[in-house]
Amino acid sequence: MDTEAMVMPLILIMLFFPFCTSVDTLTPDQSIKDGHSLISNKNNFALGFFSPGNSSYRYLGIWFFKVAKQTVVWVANRNDPIIDSSGVLSINQYGNLVLHDSSKRLLWSTNVSVQGTTSSVAQLQDSGNLVLVQGNNEKVIWQSFDHPTDTLLPGMRLGLNRITGLDRFLTSWKSQDDPGTGDSFYKMNPTGFPQVVLYKGSTLYWRSCPWLWHTSSATATDSSGFKYYYVNNEDEVSYGYFFDDPSIIYRLVVDNSGLLQNLMWNDGDLQWKEYWLAPKYRCDNYRHCGAYGKCGPESADSFNKFECTCLPGYEPKSPKNWYHRDGSEGCVRKRLGLSMCGNGEGFVKVERLKGPDSFNAVWMDISMTSSECKQACLRNCSCTAFVSMNIDGKGTSCLAWYGELIDISENLYEGWDLNVRVDATELATYTRKSNGFLGHKRKLAITIISVMVTLFLVCLIGYICLMKKRKTSPPQKKKDEDNKRTVKRKLHNQSLYFNSTMGYLEGNELEENSRHPDLLIFDLSCIVAATDNFSPINKLGQGGFGSVFKGKEKMLIYEYMPNKSLDFFIFDHTRSSLLNWQKRFEIIIGITRGILYLHQDSRLRIIHRDLKTSNVLLDGEMNPKISDFGIARIFKGDQFQDKTTRIIGTYGYMSPEYAIFGKFSTKSDVFSFGVILLEIISGKTNNSSYQTHPSLTLIGHVWELWREDRALDIVDSSITKSFVSHEVLRCIQIGLLCVQEDATDRPTMLAILLMLSCETTLPSPKQPAFVFRRPTNDLGSVKGKGFYSINDMTITKFEAR
Repeated sequence: MDTEAMVMPLILIMLFFPFCTSVDTLTPDQSIKDGHSLISNKNNFALGFFSPGNSSYRYLGIWFFKVAKQTVVWVANRNDPIIDSSGVLSINQYGNLVLHDSSKRLLWSTNVSVQGTTSSVAQLQDSGNLVLVQGNNEKVIWQSFDHPTDTLLPGMRLGLNRITGLDRFLTSWKSQDDPGTGDSFYKMNPTGFPQVVLYKGSTLYWRSCPWLWHTSSATATDSSGFKYYYVNNEDEVSYGYFFDDPSIIYRLVVDNSGLLQNLMWNDGDLQWKEYWLAPKYRCDNYRHCGAYGKCGPESADSFNKFECTCLPGYEPKSPKNWYHRDGSEGCVRKRLGLSMCGNGEGFVKVERLKGPDSFNAVWMDISMTSSECKQACLRNCSCTAFVSMNIDGKGTSCLAWYGELIDISENLYEGWDLNVRVDATELATYTRKSNGFLGHKRKLAITIISVMVTLFLVCLIGYICLMKKRKTSPPQKKKDEDNKRTVKRKLHNQSLYFNSTMGYLEGNELEENSRHPDLLIFDLSCIVAATDNFSPINKLGQGGFGSVFKGKEKMLIYEYMPNKSLDFFIFDHTRSSLLNWQKRFEIIIGITRGILYLHQDSRLRIIHRDLKTSNVLLDGEMNPKISDFGIARIFKGDQFQDKTTRIIGTYGYMSPEYAIFGKFSTKSDVFSFGVILLEIISGKTNNSSYQTHPSLTLIGHVWELWREDRALDIVDSSITKSFVSHEVLRCIQIGLLCVQEDATDRPTMLAILLMLSCETTLPSPKQPAFVFRRPTNDLGSVKGKGFYSINDMTITKFEAR
């Protein structure tokens, strides 16, 4: 809990008087009076007396020692304050820690049974844990981590000891001035399938997703290095978290308003930064859409569209309340009289959901397939739904619900696919819809196969005709050879490759023995025939690396994109309004997945080297496709970085290590992606100038606003009514992380996808690269470097040394 008291004087005393070493231990012949304190070995935490907020009462507590703004994480006498400064902490003759005031009134005690006559010793550890240890055997007989107040620190456990009955949970303060037990608490619910829940009084008003408690113990790591560990066995059900980096100062707290917050200390601005908050949206509120109801995500049209819908086979229980946008009564079965037990019933899959409240859920088997899970649920008439999932690569597992399905919401990026039990009539309805969709897919497949066969025949005929001409006309043969050499020079001796999932790659470094068996190779003569010998009539346009031609016939060398490129929309004041925030966010996710495919999912690791908005093409449905692989490089095996003396790329998108030293890697593409991300949000190019600071780039402008907590000021004016503030802020933060000056500080594309897809804690960005624009008249002033531009492409050429 934050208070205004400052600990800087104490820190200064430690700095100026190094002979005053910190004392972290309290022995039976010692005591701690008001004004004195214990300091942990590495000066992480302090234990002493404090007054919260505007209160004059005194409490014994533990707080962060290195944090300038005193932040209390544990309070001993939270419900029994000391009215003056007479408090004394000591160890009594029975080996217990005790707290008295001047009248010898006992205010607090550890109250444990100490075996034997050996004396006890108390120690404040660097984790923030106050432990009471029995002298000789150093056995911990009591610890503050077992009795938390409102804060969960790294290394603490939240949950239930099934043997002793010890239940470790958080309770809020009454107010900022009163650390007494408040009415909000955060605890483990071990009933059914364990999950953590947040109560306000006796009312459950938020819960987490059901966690993977099927194993006796496990550890999971998110993209920001935040590690969870959880235990679920006969002795205990609990969870906690930790960081590998001990310098991170982090806490999870239930504040006095009842909100659950993840906070990290930022030394730069001496403030706690919020990284996660719950509940945050309407759909976060427990049972917002009632039983068998599903809550949709917040969106720009949430005022026009009710967020609650019913699961398949169900309808609103109170249509009147539903009309008035109150879905709390939930839904009921459409056909109550129709049996769902051995009467032709089945399951309808509802994708990407936060699973229902798991108090009535049962984990079936770690080795049960999806089909076996379905049959097991079908045999039990009380089973209302099931989820089949692959856990930790150990196999497919099954989680089934028995009873009402409550508190369901959409989770588009990390959700589960819930199979809901429906009657025979409803199943037949959904089956017809599914068959119609599959029929459409079959027609589409036939069309694609027909086009591919036609393509093959056209290439074959073209090739045969060309060969006949060469045999019958020696002069024509010589002309063809000359044309062929000319074309090869145009293509810089590259081979054209087609991949059915990617489009094409132009591999200027691929040799004959490195061609992949899954890549279809188009002979140069086939392409010459298809483009009518690269006729100007078939020329579609000119790019920075060469010309683009249209065949006489359709060829899947490069997919045609009717909506041109991304820059065509976001940098135009009129057309930018066609891309609302939801569509821009979908484009961001699409670009992320595309680059991730190149870096990781493709069998060949590909570094694009020229990612920019003009190289992101948009299809008829505004889905992004990455294009122009003219300067792409392919890494082999475990190669992760390369270097070149011929630097080719676009100014404003090139990473500093590539632009200056010619070094490139996957992190070079990450930098370019970061620029694209900021451009999508702002609707401005990285080279844009700003009236307040004309020398700043877009990166510099965003960084300046970020430091002033005004990052949303950069949002494109055409989407101000449609954007979701927390999503935009998260994307801005990710963009800044991507354009860090040091490549090692940038996340991978996999980490970026996870950051975009779920509410993980993000690290704080440092000052990014290229904050200031280089004046145009200085471009040629750097010794040993020359700059020139071709077709909106800036190329830096290093001289050989």
